Amino acid sequence: MRGLIQRAAGARVEVAGEVVGAIEQGLLVLLAVEPQDTPAHVAKMLHKLLNYRVFSDTAGKMNLSLSDTGGGLLLVSQFTLAADTRSGMRPSFSSAAPPALAAELFQLLVEQARAKHPHVATGRFGADMQVHLVNDGPVTFLLDV
Repeated sequence: MRGLIQRAAGARVEVAGEVVGAIEQGLLVLLAVEPQDTPAHVAKMLHKLLNYRVFSDTAGKMNLSLSDTGGGLLLVSQFTLAADTRSGMRPSFSSAAPPALAAELFQLLVEQARAKHPHVATGRFGADMQVHLVNDGPVTFLLDV
């Protein structure tokens, strides 16, 4: 499971011109599920998302987590993050989970996130989405679990 996290001053996801998910300050997470992923990977990713210290404290150091700040969490499925780009000029998606498994584990992540964090929004799994982001910093990290 791979998550590209971006510290956001604001972010939203639109599908066919309709806003389906939005946050103010917080994290935008583009998430890819890989074939070997299990519910244990989901739990580990959620722990990282909620506790990874990417927000500044009063001294300006990245010492605060999303749980500390209470910011929003916008989860967006993105199978292209699982692409193998090591050779050739076209990505291979053989390292991405089949859609049924990806949908199941993405939904599990959403459910568990909503049980543990007050502000969770999502894109729409499998949809053609337009993601709007004001990246704060910019601060972007790739988390692998």
